[in-house]
Amino acid sequence: MKATNSLAGSAATALAGILLLAACTTGAPASDEAWGPQSPLVIREQGSFAVGGTVVRSAGTYDPASPGPQGQTLHGDHARVFYQVPTNPRPLPLVMWHGFGQSGKTWETTADGREGFQTLFLRRRFPVYLVDQPRRGGAARSTVPGALSATPDDQRWFNMFRLGRWPDFFAGVQFSRDPKALDQYFRQMVPDTGPFDAKVVTDAVSAVFDRIGPGVLVTHSHSGGLGWTVAMKNPKVKAVVSYEPGSGFVFPEGELPAPMPSATGPLEGVAVPMASFAALTRIPIVVYYGDNIPVEPTKNFGEDNWRVRLAMARLWTETINRHGGKASLVHLPDIGIHGNTHFPFSDLNNGQIADQLSMFLAKNGLDRP
Repeated sequence: MKATNSLAGSAATALAGILLLAACTTGAPASDEAWGPQSPLVIREQGSFAVGGTVVRSAGTYDPASPGPQGQTLHGDHARVFYQVPTNPRPLPLVMWHGFGQSGKTWETTADGREGFQTLFLRRRFPVYLVDQPRRGGAARSTVPGALSATPDDQRWFNMFRLGRWPDFFAGVQFSRDPKALDQYFRQMVPDTGPFDAKVVTDAVSAVFDRIGPGVLVTHSHSGGLGWTVAMKNPKVKAVVSYEPGSGFVFPEGELPAPMPSATGPLEGVAVPMASFAALTRIPIVVYYGDNIPVEPTKNFGEDNWRVRLAMARLWTETINRHGGKASLVHLPDIGIHGNTHFPFSDLNNGQIADQLSMFLAKNGLDRP
C-alpha cells in the first residue's frame, strides 16, 4: 500500500495500525507493502564502532621533532560496524556480514534504488548491525602490507554472480535492466587492503557478538563458511542465516565428503573436531540459494561454480541434521521463487526474500517482541 496524501485519513491510519499489530503479535512475515516503505522510518539509536583487531608497536622511542616509525603504534585488523536500532526493537539483532569483494553496502540501498535488507528489517523492528570485515571497506587499516591491483573484471562478476552470460541477462532474472543499476552494482565492489586472514576476520566478527550480546548472524557468499567458524567459537550466535555460502563447509573429522570438481576448481570440505562441529547442531540454521544453477556440469564457470556449492550445502545440512541439528536448505526455485541472482536480498523481489527470512525467524522464536 503506497502512502499518498489521499490516504492520510482515519481509514488509512486504522488499516496501518491493524497491519502493524498483526505483524507484531503473530510473527507472520510482513511484506514491504504492509510496512509501508514510503512511511517514516523511526530510529531510536544509531552509531558505529570498531571492534577486535590488534596493535602493532614499533621498537624505539617516538621523536616528534623527527617522526619516523620508531616508538609508534598502528591500530588495525579490526571490524567496522554501523548499527541502527528502531523504536520498540526486538531483543535479538541481525548482524549482516558481506561476501567477497563487498562491504556493508551489500545490505543497504539496492543498485536500482530500493530499500535493502538493512531498512526492510529495521521496519520489522530488528536492530541491524552491518559489518565491514578487517582489511575491507571501512575497516581498511591492515597491520600487514598488501598490493592493490586495478585489473578490469566487471564482466567476470556479472557471470559469477549469475546476472546472466555477459552481455545478456538471464531471462526472468530479478535484476533491473536499467544501465544505471548495473553501474551502481559494479561500483559497490571493494578491494582487500591486506592479505586475507581467516582467523583475523573471524576473531573480529566474534568480537562483535562479545560487544553487543546475543544475535542472529546473516552471511553472504564468502562469509558463509567464515560464519560457521564464528558460530562454533561464540555461543552468543543464536542462529545463522546464509545466502549462497561459497566455501568453508565444515564437517566432523572422518566425515569429509569427496572433493567436487567444477569449472572453477575442486570444492573441498573442511574437517573440524566433533566437539567444535557440535556447536552448529545446537542452533537453527537456514541456507538459501537462488536460480540459474545447473544440475549437470557446464563450462560456464559462473554457473558451474554454484552447482557444486549447492551440492556441498546439501551434504552439509544433511550432516548437521544427522547429528541432531536443525539446518535447512532452501533452493528458491523449488519453492516457486524464480530468477534470483547471487544476491537474493537485493534482487527485485527482495521483499519476498525478506518474508522467507521473517518466516524462519518466527518459526524458531527468534523474532519475539
